[in-house]
Amino acid sequence: MLLLSLLVRWVCTSANPHDLAITDQLAEQVLQKLIADGVPKATEQQYLDNIQWIKEAGGHEMVVGSQARILYSDQSGRMALAVAFNTAVANGILKAPVVISRDHHDVSGTDSPFRETSNIFDGSAFCADMAVQNVIGDSFRGATWIALHNGGGVGWGEVINGGFGLVLDGSADAEARARNMLAWDVSNGVARRSWSGNKNAEDTIRRTMAQNDRLKVTLPYDIQDKSLLNEVLGE
Repeated sequence: MLLLSLLVRWVCTSANPHDLAITDQLAEQVLQKLIADGVPKATEQQYLDNIQWIKEAGGHEMVVGSQARILYSDQSGRMALAVAFNTAVANGILKAPVVISRDHHDVSGTDSPFRETSNIFDGSAFCADMAVQNVIGDSFRGATWIALHNGGGVGWGEVINGGFGLVLDGSADAEARARNMLAWDVSNGVARRSWSGNKNAEDTIRRTMAQNDRLKVTLPYDIQDKSLLNEVLGE
């Protein structure tokens, strides 16, 4: 279970407010089930916060234009949401496909050394490799479209963002693509942070590999004698 909370978005292409209300209900049910199935305490609190939000979201009447919603969720949660929405489209509960996406403020989609990747301390924070690998990997694994662009939040020249859109049309193929692509979309960035020495990311990617025997991630080796760093760096 990934402990990292990620910003997921979805749009009801029917433009029907009733469809959006149904997705709210489905999201609440998905999160409740994940808690019932057993999650770490920190993840449970994230889910409970999101359940509170999704219960009240419709009442705030925040929708302007597209019937869309936003929610924080970890990898397991967003995969379960995608499957639930796709199944509802297949069964006719939702009148039209749902498009799922996310914000650029995410674990894998952004290289921004002054914000999103500011906690990567291995010297690679100023590279744009993660966002590029993210969108290319998403495209191979079933994204409907991808986007790679400069700027956003911290300004032009300071960040590279990678994003995607995935159409859930109720087909078995859409479910398979959602499972495959959303797993990569998250684990790519978790692995990167693990390599840079982030202990939470390392623990998370270990748990994820235990849940998915197809996922193989090289783990970092801990430095046994940290005085060696001082010698190598000349300090």
